[in-house]
Amino acid sequence: MHIEQFNAADRTDAVASLRPCLDIQRWLDELADARPYSGLEPLLAAGRRAADPFTPAEVAAALAHHPRIGERAPGTSTEARLSQSEQAGLGNPEAAVSEALADGNRAYEEKFGQVFLIRAAGRSREEILASLNARLAHTPEQEEPIIGQQLREIAVLRLEGLMSK
Repeated sequence: MHIEQFNAADRTDAVASLRPCLDIQRWLDELADARPYSGLEPLLAAGRRAADPFTPAEVAAALAHHPRIGERAPGTSTEARLSQSEQAGLGNPEAAVSEALADGNRAYEEKFGQVFLIRAAGRSREEILASLNARLAHTPEQEEPIIGQQLREIAVLRLEGLMSK
């Protein structure tokens, strides 16, 4: 979808077109209600503003259906395709790195009660594993703003990809 199509869409369609980027209703509503946008950059800026900050409840809702890092989202929905594209850089891993990611995911979920979230696009499997291991040393209070920042980065990256098609 191009920005012109997004600007011209009725509100229901505009909100629905954004949902694959991030399924947080307040964020969707703010972006749809601020139309029209003069271009992609103003839309992305609005996406960043609407995402800062997310409430703990919004983060929990977004993470509830987020795939584990290193695992591909199933299906062919727009959201699944975006997630698969973001993790495409993880490539065909060696077994040791895949196993370390799976172990790290489990340890993270046990410690923090939610999936490990990181913007995977542009990062190697080794970089993600290093970040996962470093973040396991955090307290929940240290980790909370990082999760919010990663969610913002993912949402805006997806929004840019969606509107650049």
